[in-house]
Amino acid sequence: MGKRQRQRGAETEREVCEKIAAAVGWVVKRELGQARDGGCDIRLGRFVIEVKRRKSIAVYEWIDQAKAACAPYEIPVVICRGDKREHLVVQPLDDWLKMAKHELPDR
Repeated sequence: MGKRQRQRGAETEREVCEKIAAAVGWVVKRELGQARDGGCDIRLGRFVIEVKRRKSIAVYEWIDQAKAACAPYEIPVVICRGDKREHLVVQPLDDWLKMAKHELPDR
């Protein structure tokens, strides 16, 4: 991985930390050394979070389709699975933060 790719990844991780911190009122930091040590990008209570940023991911088409089918009070969710892989849940970060906030202990 090139230097610019690492910088872009770190920028995205910091951006997500800031967004989570604003939503839950905690100090949220990246797990430094995680790439070397094989850990995750962010730990938040019981949540182990990997942050990915790519130019193009097909899941955006799927989430757009789910959003188009939603009424204003509904939450779009995509459940997907690769061959011989587990099912994954994908949803907008703001919707996930609303749910995650209730799972985190008070500080």
